[in-house]
Amino acid sequence: MKTFDVKFHAEDRVETMNVQKLSSEDYELATEGGTRHLFDLDTNIGFFVFFDAEDKDGKENYLMLQYEDDSEQPSNCYGFSLKDFYEFAALYLNDLEFTEELNEEKGELGPVQHLAHLLYHIVEEGKSVEV
Repeated sequence: MKTFDVKFHAEDRVETMNVQKLSSEDYELATEGGTRHLFDLDTNIGFFVFFDAEDKDGKENYLMLQYEDDSEQPSNCYGFSLKDFYEFAALYLNDLEFTEELNEEKGELGPVQHLAHLLYHIVEEGKSVEV
């Protein structure tokens, strides 16, 4: 497992995020005690599955799998702190009730579009991290 920092644009209003990139062995250990699928998101940079898991000792992990190009196998697995993972879930859930019209000319993003934008930054930073 390798840890890296993701810095966002000032207008994203998100602090620098500490992200973990897990190898397949790390994934197996982190999910040994079971997983719980929470939500998923299909974007132009991949299909993302968000879930929490427990290792064999009961330690909780907050994870995201990335699938690319209709692959059956995930291309990446990322781990997050509960605070950051909660931010993702809040954006996703907020979109379920989002009814305001956006001013696309001003570049306004809805909650799910904002989440996809944050994921873009995470994936881009994670490309240089070898596990």
